[in-house]
Amino acid sequence: MTIEQFESLSLTFGLTLLIGYMLFIIWQLARESKAGRLGTFILFLVLATGILEFIGKEILQFFLDP
Repeated sequence: MTIEQFESLSLTFGLTLLIGYMLFIIWQLARESKAGRLGTFILFLVLATGILEFIGKEILQFFLDP
C-alpha cells in the first residue's frame, strides 16, 4: 500500500466517522431539547445540509474528473 492510497483510505474513513458523529450530535440535540418530529426534521434538514453538500461535491468530482 502506497502513502497516497493510505491517505485516501484514511481520509475517507475519518470523514465517514466524523459525519456519523455529527449526525449523532444533531440527533442528541433534538432529543435533549424535546423537539418533536417536526423540530427534529428541521434540525436535520438545516444542520445536515452542509454534510449533504460536501458529499454531493465529492460525487460530482468523482464523475466529472477526466
